[in-house]
Amino acid sequence: MNIHEKHIKRCIELAQNGLGTTYPNPMVGSVIVYEDKIIGEGWHKKAGEPHAEVNAVKSVKDKSLLKKATIYVSLEPCSHFGKTPPCCDLIIANEIPNVVVGTIDPNEKVAGRGILKLIEAGANVTVGVLEEECNELNKRFFTFHQKKRPYIILKWAESQDSFLAPEKEIDQARKPIWITNQYSRQLVHKWRTEEQAILVGTQTVVDDNPKLNARDWNGNNPVRVVIDQNNRIDENSFIFDDSVKTFIFSKDSKPSKYNTQFEELDFNKSIIPQILDVLYQNQIQSIIIEGGRQALQSFIDENLWDEARIFVGKTNFLKGTRAPIITRKNTTKTNILSDELIQIRNHD
Repeated sequence: MNIHEKHIKRCIELAQNGLGTTYPNPMVGSVIVYEDKIIGEGWHKKAGEPHAEVNAVKSVKDKSLLKKATIYVSLEPCSHFGKTPPCCDLIIANEIPNVVVGTIDPNEKVAGRGILKLIEAGANVTVGVLEEECNELNKRFFTFHQKKRPYIILKWAESQDSFLAPEKEIDQARKPIWITNQYSRQLVHKWRTEEQAILVGTQTVVDDNPKLNARDWNGNNPVRVVIDQNNRIDENSFIFDDSVKTFIFSKDSKPSKYNTQFEELDFNKSIIPQILDVLYQNQIQSIIIEGGRQALQSFIDENLWDEARIFVGKTNFLKGTRAPIITRKNTTKTNILSDELIQIRNHD
């Protein structure tokens, strides 16, 4: 690993501190180096707050060193005015002569303009250091801007014999059946704080009455997205508690209220692209699909997914609701005590 890669790696490490808090902005880290020593570093913490480069410059004690330093940044510095001024202008104003960039920003408002602006101002700019790693860091942001849809994560838990749930007795209604251990469930709640939205189908809400929040981890609760074609869900369900922004998709829309937004779908056509388009228009960059089987299988069948995270417990149900069918290529497997976690990346 050369010196540029070493410092961009540090930028990536810093940027990861913003996972789940920077939406709709990307995660970005920055370090400032003088004579092979880091003299300043920072990362973007939250949309509307200072960007990584600003925090890095602020952290430098002796500002006179900036004129002889190199600034490293995992993503191309912005060149446009948003909620904060352009970072390019900050770099130029401080006369930082050398700029090393991990990868180009896919946002059409930037898309190389920041690099061009720095070069025109006389900076020595290096682009494409640990580019693949920097793209992976912001896979949600890149997918949103390049594919015009959220980054999609499928998640479910299945029994050893590949069932999502056993057949339920009447007195079990609206009570979840746990397949995984408490540590796996806590991990799921951590994931919920990292993604912008969470989606379930009608049957999941009817059967389990989920809150779809992050009770077991500290962080933001995701936007709730629910498919309810025929408005079957009881109005006393937790999803109608207005505690967090909620989208309800059905064939007959209702007037929206406070934190609950009703959206009409044409169920004579494929509904998944319609849902994704509404989420894109509402700046939702990532979503975790938590069920039920029909919703999960619909995303798989249309090849509209980026990752699958599948927990396999030790229980056998013998009969019940079958787990979705997915091609298990590009997998990694880890154990969480007695549970197995299978993670699949969709590279098609």
